[in-house]
Amino acid sequence: MTEIPRERIRNFCIVAHIDHGKSTLADRLLEVTGTVSARDHRAQFLDNMDLERERGITIKAQTARMKYRAPDGDSYVLNLIDTPGHVDFSYEVSRALAACEGAVLVVDASQGIEAQTLANAYLAIDAGLEIIPVLNKIDLPSAEPDRVAREIEEVVGLDASDVLLVSAKEGKGVAELLERIVERVPAPEGDRDAPTRALVFDSWFDPYVGAVLLVRVVDGRLSVRDRVRFMATGSEREVQQLSVIEPYPCPVASLAAGEVGIVVAGLKTLAEVRIGDTITSRDGPAAEALVGFREAKPMVFAGLYPVEAEAYRDLKAALEKLKLNDSSFAYEPETSVALGFGFRCGFLGFLHGEIIQERLEREYDLDLITTAPTVRYRVVPKSGEPFEIESPAALPEPGDLDHIEEPMISATIHVPSEYVGAVLALCQDRRGTQQDMAVHGSRVQIRYRLPLGEVVTDFHDRIKSATRGYGSYDYEFMGYERAPLVKLDILVNGDMVDALSLIVHRDKAHSQGTELARKLKEFIPRQMYEVAIQAAIGTKVIARTTVKALRKNVTAKCYGGDITRKRKLLEKQKRGKRRMKKVGNVEIPQEAFLAALKLGDE
Repeated sequence: MTEIPRERIRNFCIVAHIDHGKSTLADRLLEVTGTVSARDHRAQFLDNMDLERERGITIKAQTARMKYRAPDGDSYVLNLIDTPGHVDFSYEVSRALAACEGAVLVVDASQGIEAQTLANAYLAIDAGLEIIPVLNKIDLPSAEPDRVAREIEEVVGLDASDVLLVSAKEGKGVAELLERIVERVPAPEGDRDAPTRALVFDSWFDPYVGAVLLVRVVDGRLSVRDRVRFMATGSEREVQQLSVIEPYPCPVASLAAGEVGIVVAGLKTLAEVRIGDTITSRDGPAAEALVGFREAKPMVFAGLYPVEAEAYRDLKAALEKLKLNDSSFAYEPETSVALGFGFRCGFLGFLHGEIIQERLEREYDLDLITTAPTVRYRVVPKSGEPFEIESPAALPEPGDLDHIEEPMISATIHVPSEYVGAVLALCQDRRGTQQDMAVHGSRVQIRYRLPLGEVVTDFHDRIKSATRGYGSYDYEFMGYERAPLVKLDILVNGDMVDALSLIVHRDKAHSQGTELARKLKEFIPRQMYEVAIQAAIGTKVIARTTVKALRKNVTAKCYGGDITRKRKLLEKQKRGKRRMKKVGNVEIPQEAFLAALKLGDE
């Protein structure tokens, strides 16, 4: 295979808000360039996870290499990276941008600029990429290309005078987009004669070959049988296999500067590879590593426990393999009195946590219990250094505490003007502070400062339902702020269930305690004795409810006769129930742990 001249390569990604047509546009690009034959083609071709196809969202950034012949007859190689649109997967987007020189910014011609459009556009601008604005879905009757083009200029600040009008569904404007990519996106820089430097920007686990790395070669070249060193870990390996994705892996002898491809180097464990690491030659190493990625900081934490205790080792192995594929989540072992051995996992958001749990259950055939998600709080003790906690169980006794600080975010919400009132009411209810509001045509951009703990579970869904699906939001972490927070414990029959503890605002503790106790009553099965469910702050019980006992009619066989006989049987039943209560152990089903997520659903 002849080496492709560097000036004939274009590396670009597609960024947009969720549901604005990125994956459909990627399908059309693969079709028009002849990369995928009509026989092999299917909708959302690059979304190859079952979960992605079911939910209709992109979770993992995917890559494809296309060969394109320009109208002037020149041939080019275009490396396309399709990225996710949901706020929880913005880390995937930032990694994809590091491998590109250009970005196609897709905006829905009927819905206009949304929160994630803005966030992803700024990520691309910060990465110094050439941005090509595209208006998609122009075939819709509700499309307003002129209004949305003005929005792109006003809100994002990009020149939209020659914005491309595209219908990914019908294939209109796709050929013009390919021409624009070749014309506008710069060829990759890099010296092919310099020492080898390749950036690892994705990886996944293959049961046959171990860790598979997706790399962008920046300088020099990688060849099969090269001895290479991973600069962050110091690990040395031999390159066993190199491939390019066309869109199925196709083996090649070497990858030169500017190219994107797959490297298999016999890596078996997580410790040997890191996303953002630099691969260099062992014999002629580069002087310094490439700038990697800022490490993703998990924002939401939840406990994952196997239903069967014997499955703990399987869960550990599954987490190790999944971590290789998604370096933005973290985990560490944890023990719960109620649930036994498990792991405390950190995620970028609630949806990210949901996806990880579903992938563990599907891909590794595990049955899991998930505890209610919490965020990372900063604890300032009366003596000693402040420290961060990820679980309510780690909170010190109230007597040792000076105060607790909670994480704050700046949320940018885009809504049609008629729904502004509903969104403001929702943000106020979540203890938000309004920062500013700007009107762009028929849409309003609202910025709020909110506690992360208040928005972590259902805020996105609430925004969608309050705005009939037209609202969107994005957030960034702002730091910590002091707040009157308390630990809310749940006691079942006097025993504390540590997995159900929550950290809540003092003003909301009573209402949340009452509601959680009421929800648990629905899910905890009735026993032969009464089960008391209590919500408490420290030693003070603030709410209580009772699951009534099952009652067998022990006097059913007594027809008439002396009343003392009936009383004797009832007393015997009562003594048996008291004894049972002393030794009885209430089993709490998974639904009860999820009840904490559904607080306030009514």
